[in-house]
Amino acid sequence: METAAKTVEFIVDVRHMRVLDPNLSADKRSQVQEKMLSPDVLDPDRYPEIAFRSTRVEQQSGGELSVSGNLMLHAQTQPINLRVVNTQLHYRGTAVLKQTEFGITPITVGGGTIKEKDEVKIDFEIVMCQR
Repeated sequence: METAAKTVEFIVDVRHMRVLDPNLSADKRSQVQEKMLSPDVLDPDRYPEIAFRSTRVEQQSGGELSVSGNLMLHAQTQPINLRVVNTQLHYRGTAVLKQTEFGITPITVGGGTIKEKDEVKIDFEIVMCQR
């Protein structure tokens, strides 16, 4: 992330995404992980990357940034807003999005015992490397 230039861009390799929900047992988390990376959901063979490009970055109080931009996921581009906290070269943030806006049907696993809501919260962490 480059706050001095007031722009943010990043690309995520879908194959490296992991389900970390602490409310699920390891077995259920594994099932959700498998389903998430299947052709029915993220389909990394067809859509290997998720990309974001900001349209606005505003400094807020306490080192927080309000970032608006376009998220490309599953060959669909939608505007989203991110809340990001900057601590030196480390950024943590949260985004909320609706899967159906990106052409994704919320997952069901375990014979319907786990149903993902359409609206999902995504927590992310970016660590900048110095060269």
